[in-house]
Amino acid sequence: MLHKLSPGQKILYYTLLCLLALIILFPIYYMLSISLKLPRDIYRSPSLLPINPTLQNYIDLFTKMRFGINIRNSFIVAGSATLISVFISCLAAYSLVRLRYRYRDWIGRLILFTYLTPAALLFIPLSVIIARLQLGNTLHGLIFVYLTFAAPLSTWLLMGYFRSIPVDLEEQAMVDGATRLVALFRVVLPLAAPGLIAVSVFTFTGAWNELLLALIFITSPEKQTVPVAVSYLITGDVFRWGLIMAGSVSAAVPVMVLYYLGQRFVVQGLAAGAVKG
Repeated sequence: MLHKLSPGQKILYYTLLCLLALIILFPIYYMLSISLKLPRDIYRSPSLLPINPTLQNYIDLFTKMRFGINIRNSFIVAGSATLISVFISCLAAYSLVRLRYRYRDWIGRLILFTYLTPAALLFIPLSVIIARLQLGNTLHGLIFVYLTFAAPLSTWLLMGYFRSIPVDLEEQAMVDGATRLVALFRVVLPLAAPGLIAVSVFTFTGAWNELLLALIFITSPEKQTVPVAVSYLITGDVFRWGLIMAGSVSAAVPVMVLYYLGQRFVVQGLAAGAVKG
């Protein structure tokens, strides 16, 4: 498309793209810059460039604050929630798209409505359920809570992607002797790999960044996830900006790497799930 534009139009488009990139990247750069400054440099010498850059904030974060434990907890919770949610959603979405039974359409709509329910309205009944199951202040209890929000969205997105796969491929496999489950795992899921990756990335990101539920259901410092640990770096009215920004950078790196590796699948998979669902 760009080769059909006039030089003036190209300059305008590239200028707007550069401006958009600057707007998006500046907060990330500023966060990284502050994380490399000591408190006296942050308050006494305001500058966009790090003055006397140091890694002391990162050293204090991972030694004194033991931030590595929080990162490990987030990986356990987000990774487990993603694997379980995607597995359950694959079976649920395939059932709703391919099988014929009563109230199938209503179940699909109910799944979407479940996802649209705000978490702030559900944490009280969830607290009661978690308490009765004796899962309070545990990582597997938090995983269970995250599944109530991740599974409906994953199912809805995968429903749209499964509809884009021709049913003739499965029927041919079943004619050759494969069962429906074998056709699902050997025919449908390999073709739906972009959608599975997109849903996995989206689910992992949501669980990694979630704060409200983790703050409610986890009370022990050694079991806190990354967002909760970063929020506790604010004590009273004291904002330790160096540590806060160092924690934010450390928390953002895994998600940024994940999106970088799966960006093509994320766009393709979410677009298919949204348009064809």
